[in-house]
Amino acid sequence: MRILIICIFVLSLQNIYSKTIYVGQGEAHSNIQTAAFVATPGDTILVREGNYPGGMYIENLQGTADNPIYIIADVLHTPVISGGTNAIQFTDARYLVIKGIIFEQQTGNGLNVDDGGTYDSPTTNLTFAQCIFRDMNASGNNDLLKLSGLDKFEIIDCDFVNGAGGGSGVDMVGCHHGIIKNCRFINMGSNAIQAKGGTQYIEISSNYFENCGQRTLNLGGSTGLAFFRPIDAKFEAADLQVYSNIFIGSNSPINFVGCQRVDVINNTIINPIRWVLRILQETVDENRFVPCGENKFMNNLIYFGNISTEVNIGPNTAPHTFEFTSNFWYNHQNSNWSGPALPVTDLTQVIGKNPTFENFSSGDFRLMVGSPAIGFIDYNGKPDVDYNNVRYASPRSAGAFETMTTSIRNSSRMITAIYPNPSNDILYFELENTDELTSHNIVLKIFDNLGSEVFSKYYLANDSRMVIDVSNLSRGFYVIKIGESYEKFLKL
Repeated sequence: MRILIICIFVLSLQNIYSKTIYVGQGEAHSNIQTAAFVATPGDTILVREGNYPGGMYIENLQGTADNPIYIIADVLHTPVISGGTNAIQFTDARYLVIKGIIFEQQTGNGLNVDDGGTYDSPTTNLTFAQCIFRDMNASGNNDLLKLSGLDKFEIIDCDFVNGAGGGSGVDMVGCHHGIIKNCRFINMGSNAIQAKGGTQYIEISSNYFENCGQRTLNLGGSTGLAFFRPIDAKFEAADLQVYSNIFIGSNSPINFVGCQRVDVINNTIINPIRWVLRILQETVDENRFVPCGENKFMNNLIYFGNISTEVNIGPNTAPHTFEFTSNFWYNHQNSNWSGPALPVTDLTQVIGKNPTFENFSSGDFRLMVGSPAIGFIDYNGKPDVDYNNVRYASPRSAGAFETMTTSIRNSSRMITAIYPNPSNDILYFELENTDELTSHNIVLKIFDNLGSEVFSKYYLANDSRMVIDVSNLSRGFYVIKIGESYEKFLKL
């Protein structure tokens, strides 16, 4: 049996004063805002189970690259921040990890992150993981997660449910170098994700979208000139990658709106209501903004009925510069359908063949063995992996799944996290589920630098979080060993 070996500091001389700040009933701090006032780089704000009122404002909460600040749930999804105009507004934040918290019933935006209007010094390096944003108490242009001037960020394994009628799940204005991955968007209002105001270099991959309003993805948009970041951007959005997602319903799943160099590749699109995609230009100024163009729609699987038209093209756009390649189209309501009306020719598209999903009625859109959507695309570019993190074959299949896989969502991930590191009391260790971790209990042991065992505990095979009390250990180097099927060496 191989083992996972991870070298950690329990406490380093470089950051002796890292601490855990407890929030909750009976603790020194009753809310995250007061805890943030005393937090310094490397600290963990640990939020106990409970319901907390929204309306908090936190400015200049800044960790460092080596010592981020963590705001995490003591037990996943037990702290709930309810109400307020915003649950929390973060201004000029840096190097934060926000994990496992529920945000609900806000009247403005669920969680609001901004750069304080100082566009030359953006908020940067934020991670949102395993959070739930839900049930907006508003009906207008109100967003579950509002991001303005945020650079270098990740939104991973989060749920967005029941957005405001005119709002977004994630709304980005002038944001750059971000990843939105493995998230679920259900019952959005206007759209699930909007990227506008000079937003650039965003990857949207392996997400699930169902019933997401007018435009599931608004890849661009319409922004007041004063709010662009950078202020002289010549596009609403550029250099976005939309990979291996599932789209169910909405008026129009894919919307290219004043954007450039946007790649929509290997997605599965199910039953759009009016259009499959739109090409629009809503911010018009020929002296500044280039027309919507130079975008790609490739390797996608589209399963649909009789709709208004497949591609809606608006004025002031450059549809002739688009690339349509190797898309798989099937109109399940019209066996005589002759193919989509595209602005350019797709010589490698497939039309009129049933892709044969594994179990359509239960929402299982993996391809059955023998599906005509399997293995017909000669393409070796991004994305490398499908919705289930299975590597695409060569030649590859159309859509978000590479052939029929027996794995289920999350089953093939092998990501680990240890935080806070260094620590002087509680250490969290996470091992996400894999196929090989389903039948054996996990033994976790800690050894000091002399090889002596100082800690040992069994965990169930399906445990995703391990909590270790290291308050009785001395400063120094330690090794964690986990007796399972993976081996990895880290120095943190």
